[in-house]
Amino acid sequence: MSPEDVEFSTGDVTLRGWFFAAQRTSGPAPVVVMAHGLSAVKEMCLADYAEVFAAAGLNVLVYDHRNFGASDGTPRQEVDPVAQYRGYRDAISYAISRPDVDSERVGVWGSSFSGGLVLAVAAIDRRVKAVVSQVPFIDGYDTARYMVRPDLLGHLLDNLDADRANRFAGGEPATLPAVDPDPMAPSMMPDPEAWQWFSTTAAARAPRWKNELTARSFDLISEFSPRSFVHRISPTPLLMIIARTDVCAPHEFAFEAFSTAREPKRLLITEGGHFGLYAGEGLAISSAAARDHFVEHLIGIEAAGATPPARQLSHH
Repeated sequence: MSPEDVEFSTGDVTLRGWFFAAQRTSGPAPVVVMAHGLSAVKEMCLADYAEVFAAAGLNVLVYDHRNFGASDGTPRQEVDPVAQYRGYRDAISYAISRPDVDSERVGVWGSSFSGGLVLAVAAIDRRVKAVVSQVPFIDGYDTARYMVRPDLLGHLLDNLDADRANRFAGGEPATLPAVDPDPMAPSMMPDPEAWQWFSTTAAARAPRWKNELTARSFDLISEFSPRSFVHRISPTPLLMIIARTDVCAPHEFAFEAFSTAREPKRLLITEGGHFGLYAGEGLAISSAAARDHFVEHLIGIEAAGATPPARQLSHH
């Protein structure tokens, strides 16, 4: 299916994306709002999920975060978590303004960093009636200290101090790679699996992607703690998908966060690591579970002919 190119505003910035129309429906249909994770752009496999959802009778809005991809915003390649989750909320406002969308049936989906964003969105915005959080980023402070070697952390923090002083004086933002083939080299995601996925996926599908983030992104991410929102999501139904050996968004933090969520909630545990859910069997399993969650809570089991997943699922 060919999506519609769309754009909408968040503050003084224009965000751009795609709208996938619900299939097999007449009249206004539910909508799922989606964006990608840290540094990633919409061309990196999100259409694969959107097509699964649209085929089940769900409209889907996919967009690039501000400062990334086709969307406007400066500094380019800077992650501001608060601005990003406000972008989700403005995306919802745009979606429900459309005549083909039922404003009472809104879902949000996020993966990796956006998996953390949607936890905040679902807790704050009661227009959301179902949420799927896949391999979610849970806490900036803890993740930074999990990913960065202790003997290198002091040097990194010194560099951040220098960048603050330079930007305060009007200088250009310092940058660092999102990923690097050398896991010992400075990068935002020092994980060999991250380098493999980003480099191959960008080459094949996403020429807009840049292997670059501002140094200040590290600061802003460190201030963001989606775990503080999780207990507030209820009564909005939550599906969390956790990869058993995820080290990029550490699975230990995700399991802890899920334990604090109140009902209704479901957990899907998949084998493998963080990036295994974007292709092949991992994509098939995770997209089907998300589809069924949205169908159950936004369309209804009887109307869609769907079978609700068990409360807790594990794939082996």
